[in-house]
Amino acid sequence: MAVSSNATSHGEFARCFECNRISPLAPLHWLALAFNDMARAPILSLIYGLVFTLIPATILFFIYSSQTHLVILPATVAFALVGPAFAAGLYDVAWELEKGHTPTLWHSLKSMFRNPAGEWGFAVLLMVIMIVWMRLAALAHALYPNTVNPSFEELSAFLTLGSIIGGVLLVTVFAISAFTPQIMMERRVDLMTAVVSSMHAVRNNIAAMVVWCICIVCLILLGFLTGASGFIVIMPWLSYASWHGYIATIKTKRPRSYE
Repeated sequence: MAVSSNATSHGEFARCFECNRISPLAPLHWLALAFNDMARAPILSLIYGLVFTLIPATILFFIYSSQTHLVILPATVAFALVGPAFAAGLYDVAWELEKGHTPTLWHSLKSMFRNPAGEWGFAVLLMVIMIVWMRLAALAHALYPNTVNPSFEELSAFLTLGSIIGGVLLVTVFAISAFTPQIMMERRVDLMTAVVSSMHAVRNNIAAMVVWCICIVCLILLGFLTGASGFIVIMPWLSYASWHGYIATIKTKRPRSYE
């Protein structure tokens, strides 16, 4: 889809796609529309839901079976590398429904290679951020008190620094990933253009993005509380909702509506 007229210059290395201003409660509407998508493509949603469920279930299995936290980092890195590819498949299903087509598994699988450089670059970017987070967390842990039962006052420095580092990284990851995968898959642009456009859209819709972030966190926590089985429904649901959020937020040359 041609979108050049909706891209503005943003520095030397990337363009920035313009965005719409959306209602703070728009994410709830995206979730409602995503539920309809699941009803229209139940088999594909189930297939991808099972795949997504196997990943966190495997992480939990290795943690419990090995009785060590050392497997968390490599397992999470693997999820960061594989997850965006499978999410692209679900975005393709939603995109096919938007166009009035019948989505197929083969067509959705091909979407994982529509913009391989961008998609793998994004996975590597997430991996680097994750490694940085682990290193910073190790540094912050140096402030943890040596006493057996530390008081809140003794913990204050550790909690404050940890909260600041975690908060900054959380906001950064959310801002760069809110719409980056969808932009790269549909428009086949470079990674920097997608990231800059995503951050621009998040910055201009703070209230809606806070609501969307809360929805994501609550649903993911629900998935883990169900022993990862809830991800069978949650992951397709969130992926379809993300596609609706992308449509509602990032401007295109021609107005589009996917209701």
